Amino acid sequence: MDMYKVYETTQTDIVCNDYTVLINGKEVSLNTARVSAMPFNRRWPGHQRSVDQTELVNFLSLQTDEELEFEIIPKETFDTVEIRPVSLGITPVITDDGHIKFTLKKAAYFTVEPYGLHKALHIFADPVKEYDIDINDDNVIYYGKGEHDVGKIVLKSGQTLFIDEGAVVYACVFAVDAENIRICGRGILDNSRNREHILYEAYEENTISAVPNAHREHTMRIEYCTGVEIEGITIRDSLVYNIRPLASKNIHISNVKIIGCWRYNSDGIDMHNCEDVLIENCFLRTYDDSICVKGFDCFYEDDVDKAVFEAMHRNGKSYENFKNVLVRDCVIWNDWGKCLEIGAETRAEKICNIRFTDCDIIHVSGTPLDVMNVDYADVYDVVFENMNVEYDDVIMKMRIQNFDGEEYDNSETEYSPNLISVVVEFHHEYSAGGNRRGINRDITFRNINLYGRHMPKLRFRGYSEDNQTKNIVIENLFWNGEKITTLPDTHFNKGEFTENIVIE
Repeated sequence: MDMYKVYETTQTDIVCNDYTVLINGKEVSLNTARVSAMPFNRRWPGHQRSVDQTELVNFLSLQTDEELEFEIIPKETFDTVEIRPVSLGITPVITDDGHIKFTLKKAAYFTVEPYGLHKALHIFADPVKEYDIDINDDNVIYYGKGEHDVGKIVLKSGQTLFIDEGAVVYACVFAVDAENIRICGRGILDNSRNREHILYEAYEENTISAVPNAHREHTMRIEYCTGVEIEGITIRDSLVYNIRPLASKNIHISNVKIIGCWRYNSDGIDMHNCEDVLIENCFLRTYDDSICVKGFDCFYEDDVDKAVFEAMHRNGKSYENFKNVLVRDCVIWNDWGKCLEIGAETRAEKICNIRFTDCDIIHVSGTPLDVMNVDYADVYDVVFENMNVEYDDVIMKMRIQNFDGEEYDNSETEYSPNLISVVVEFHHEYSAGGNRRGINRDITFRNINLYGRHMPKLRFRGYSEDNQTKNIVIENLFWNGEKITTLPDTHFNKGEFTENIVIE
């Protein structure tokens, strides 16, 4: 039986009223999130970005398995409207009285944009799902409609966290050494009340590195776990990473929506030395990298190499490698950083069998498809395929705010990032003084579609004769539907220590 349902909403202390939305002629209620309005950044906690660098946006959450008629009434006048991703093929009609009408034929995550990058309406239409969860079970942690100021939720083996529609749960979620855990539902995990714990006051102008003057906690931290399912929820306003699995196995993340990221560095899903991971059908709007395959990172005190070794070898088990990842059918809006990335931190012996496929990248600030090997991993057997990347006519360039009062400058209107970048390099911050470098090899980019006025740019670089970037194939690269077989040297940058890099 066909059915659709708009989820119940719980209004919080932030409210945006940019739109009235009707589905099949009936007005529906909207949620609000705070997002970044410009890629302007502060590099130390305790001196967070100011809210005048942000804006409030509306988002709508529902489930459907039937065709729906949308009518959207923006509160301000507009001239044109885009619905992204373009691969959905939705053609809106603007009526004489300034309403936007279109038909949604299937469940999808997309944006309606009558004002370009700003004031976008985000629509999260989930597939229909019935949960087989007994909310009275002792192993179920349940939150129903309303606001719940929890602070910290610790999951143990066999437990399920169920956030029902209409629920807004203010919390961080932790799981360590757990098996068979679930985090699911149609409600909101809200991290807006998570604040930095300031260790000492800092005010450093013109810095290019983060100042470690605070402790910051991720929204969802999963460590040394086996059998993890994260499904359906919306994560809003993360302080740091939204989802951070480390040294974990058998992970399935699906139908998760990430929005409201404006505090640096609120990455989407960043994984460290995991195994057997499936990420599918998610929407991510992040303020730093969106989905990352990483080795262990450098954020350890004292002897970093010793600390990383101990973390990689725990309870008689080794977590030296990262392998077997499939990321598919995701929609990404990136307000700062990379979209789909291996790295930057690559403290792993091997990172291999990684697949990114059938994703739509609808807005970018930095490189959409990236391999940045700053440590010692042998990165190989990697495929990026069936990608649709949409470039804005004017792409807002990432800039660091060096001092109070400095304003964002977007005068560089011809800026565009590299579409593809594969490098081995030393990074002054992320390599944390390590002396070992890695290798990038046997990497394929297949069926890559770029849309927009900016020509694709590709960059490749190794580090030394022993640490090369090699055997890279770009197969079926399209720009606005036209196949690209050659690029000028300014757009096909093959640096030192590269070998066998071809466009086919």
